[in-house]
Amino acid sequence: MAELIAIAFAAFFVENVLLTQFLGICSFIGVGKKRSSSLGMGLAVVVVIILSSVVTWLIYNFVMVPLEIEFMKTIVFILVIAALVQMIEIIIKRFSPSLYKALGIYLPLITTNCAVLGVALTNVKEGYNFSQMIVYATAIPLGYLFVMYIYAIIREKMEFSPIPKAFQGIPIAMVLAAILALIFSRFGGLA
Repeated sequence: MAELIAIAFAAFFVENVLLTQFLGICSFIGVGKKRSSSLGMGLAVVVVIILSSVVTWLIYNFVMVPLEIEFMKTIVFILVIAALVQMIEIIIKRFSPSLYKALGIYLPLITTNCAVLGVALTNVKEGYNFSQMIVYATAIPLGYLFVMYIYAIIREKMEFSPIPKAFQGIPIAMVLAAILALIFSRFGGLA
């Protein structure tokens, strides 16, 4: 149990995909302007990472390893992720057209979000068993969601702040991301 808690803490804080691994930055900067779109994107990433981790772990351990075709993991994982994102995109479009419109191009970009593929590959590289994989695959996107939401809250507040013209837009967004990364880096000593 202590091992699973350590994996969860490290995945959420210490190895946060956005702030320490810099995976998924495109959606972070692009969608992180409003709480609602950040929450929607974060939840979509949570679902995609958990589902893709389970499916890729099962395929890897029960199909690829017995057939000795582990070298194909990257291409197989990408195909699985692409299919899952397509399904989620269809579901969001059907049940929440406003969220679908708010997420725009960033929803299909989850397919190429390095965080999703990174988690699937890490599960294999670390040799996680099923319970470890579930904990890791849940904590990583929850950390992503947490950072996305905090980032969006701060960016919404910054809309009403006097920011020098040279720092408006992407520059201040990057400065904010760097500050959050510094804050999260302090958790490294606790793991």
